[in-house]
This record gives sequence, structure tokens and C-alpha cells, in this order.
Amino acid sequence: MIEATELTKRYGRTTAVDRLSFTVRPGVVTGFLGPNGAGKTSTLRMVLGLNQPSGGTVTVDGQPFGDRPRGLRHVGSLLDAHDVHGGCTARAHLRALAAGNGLPLRRVAEVLAEVGMADAAGRRIGGFSLGMKQRLGIAAALLGDPPVLLFDEPLNGLDPEGVRWLRNLFRQLADEGRTVLVSSHLMGEMQQTADELIVIGRGRLIAAESLREFAARGTQLRVSVRTPDAEILSGLLEGAGATVRLELDGAYTVTGLPADRIGELAFAHGVRLHELSPHAASLEESFMELTTQSVEYAAGAAR
Repeated sequence: MIEATELTKRYGRTTAVDRLSFTVRPGVVTGFLGPNGAGKTSTLRMVLGLNQPSGGTVTVDGQPFGDRPRGLRHVGSLLDAHDVHGGCTARAHLRALAAGNGLPLRRVAEVLAEVGMADAAGRRIGGFSLGMKQRLGIAAALLGDPPVLLFDEPLNGLDPEGVRWLRNLFRQLADEGRTVLVSSHLMGEMQQTADELIVIGRGRLIAAESLREFAARGTQLRVSVRTPDAEILSGLLEGAGATVRLELDGAYTVTGLPADRIGELAFAHGVRLHELSPHAASLEESFMELTTQSVEYAAGAAR
């Protein structure tokens, strides 16, 4: 379990993380989301003891991670896939990590096989693609068989097969009772992967809840409607304050009224309905709506 209490990090006059409190529970995949500059990487570095907090605390299973010897036995992490010596082979890199953490060398071959890189063990890392470096970083995170794992943008550079493999790996690790925290900008992937979310903006907590609860926060609920009486129904809905848009497939998308109210209006005026399907906001839509005021660099702003 990871617990942060009033966690704060300042760089000079800039506050990157501002009194942030959250809990990452074992047995679930937790997505860590926020716009660029939100403070995600600073937070992860404080969890790992790489940066010291300016205020507050963060613990891993009850104590600061920096107080633990042989850290890979307790926490595995991937923060930057490029942060490796290009002249080393994959095998030599992992052997050095194993030796420094008192781990059996057999784990090197095991994790290389687990991430699909057994055939690349003797190759120099400098010749690896980004996807291969990501896999090597994941192998390093798994090396100590730790109960807590942190990944910062681990999907970058992976092909579709690699993304599916990693999604399944996260699920497997959580099902084993481990604590899994994944930071990513890929909302569609997080929607398929995460059970719970921690969302921050400008260093402050926006939400810490289940993915379903967060997605339900979005106000842009849509209803798909199909009817042979489209002109009549459109007038009724617009008169009730809804927005009606014709889609290419012939259906109408209605926003501003819930499905039950649309059905009541149709029934009251004898309008036939062939489809009435509510659609909750996607994770991406909810994220964009709820973090709009927390975006540090917004494209398309007036010049």
C-alpha cells in the first residue's frame, strides 16, 4: 500500500505538488492521471525517495521507501526507459541490479523471458527501440518480485501486441494482491486497464475514486435516438432545452436531457422510438472536462 499525506514539493517559487493526500490499495490497478505539469512524476519520485518532500509524508507499506535496504525486493518501478547505460547488454544491466539488491541471478533469465526479451539478452541496450527499452525497464521492476510496482508512461513505444501483454500483466499483478500504480496519458487504455484512479492537476488532488465513479462525473451524457418521427421529436426536445445532432448513420445524438425524459416526451406526443440508448461520458471526456482548469499549456489559446 502507498499512502501520501499532505505531500508537498516545491522547486524554488514553484509548487509542483501541493498538499496531496491519497492511498493506493493492493489488489487493484490504480491509474495516476493528470495533465502535463500536474506533478505526477514529482510525486512518483517522492514515493521512491528520489526527491525529498518539502512537506508531508509518503510511505510504502508503512514506512518511507528510502529507509528500506535492497529496495527492489519491496518496490519495482519504471520511471524513464532511457535511463540505462547504452553500452551494457540487457543481461549485464539486470545482473548488476540483482547483485546490488541481493537477488539470485536466476531471476535475470526469468524476467527477461517474462517480458519477451530472452533472445535479446546479449544485445547492447543502445541498439534497442523504445519499446524494447520499456520491456527491459519492466523486467527490472519485476526483478525483486516486489509487492508494490510503479510505472510512469509504460505504454510509450509498445506495439498493439505489447500493449495487450502489458495490460494483462497489470491485471495479473493486481490479482496476485500487489499494489500497482500506473501513470499514463492514454485515456482509452486506462479505461480498459484501471480499477481506481488518482487524478491531479497543478499538484492538487482532483479525484481519488473508482474509474466508474470518475467517468460518471462527466456532465456530457449523451442519448442515441432513432425514430421515424424525427422532425416532431427534434422540435419537442429542443423546446425542452436539449441539443439534437444528426449522425452519419441516421441516428440522433441528444444532450441536455436524460433518456427517461426523452421517452416520456415521445410517449406523451405519440412519437415512435426505435432506439433510446443512454451513453455515459467516456474516461477521456470526463478527464478533459474536470481538468480543464488545471492544464498548464493549452494548445489553441488566443495569441
